Order: sequence, then structure tokens, then C-alpha cells
Amino acid sequence: QVQLVESGGGLVQAGGSLRLSCAASGRIFSIDAMGWYRQAPGKQRELVAGITSGDSTNYADSVKGRFTISRDNAKNTMYLQMNSLKPEDTAVYYCNARVRAGLGFNEVWGQGTLLTVSS
Repeated sequence: QVQLVESGGGLVQAGGSLRLSCAASGRIFSIDAMGWYRQAPGKQRELVAGITSGDSTNYADSVKGRFTISRDNAKNTMYLQMNSLKPEDTAVYYCNARVRAGLGFNEVWGQGTLLTVSS
């Protein structure tokens, strides 16, 4: 099994920066790709940024140029550096891992961490 624990959320003013962390434990070798999702009140969960095992990245249009996803394999940790934060970035941010399971994949989620951006 893979376990994911997010940290780093909090309250920040618009224009500020924050870094989220996602620590993975368990069967780390089975992780294929990872990503950050977010869910704002009353909205569906959406992909913010993803990173593959080969370190290819992709971003939602709304965060391109402001957010950077990265991973430190030595620490089994993924990060999301968020700059130029806007009130509309307010959401619960979830860490996700796509984990190999037999011939297919499972999705593993962290518990989420709340980011609030004040105007």
C-alpha cells in the first residue's frame, strides 16, 4: 500500500507564496505518476499539476507560470510551489498517486490540506 500525507497549507495574502508537500510511504516503487488536485467549496475536484515518473509535468491553465510541481525521490516527497497566489486559488489541495496494481492502476489520495488566500 501507498500512503500520502500533505502538509503546508494555511492562510496567505493575495500575491504571496506557499509550498505544499506530499510525503509518500509504503510501496513507493509502485508509484507511476503523482499530482496535485484541488477542490473549492461548491466545485468539483480539479487537476492542478501532475508529474510523471520521468519528471514530465503538466499544469492547469489557471496556474501555469505561477505554480511549480516537483519531486524529491530521495525524500519520497512531492512539492507544489505556489507563487502569486490569488483568492480563487482557495481550496483544499489533495495529493494523488497513480499506483501500479497488477495489470492496472489504483488511485491513492491524501487527506487534503486547506489553502486560504485572502484578498
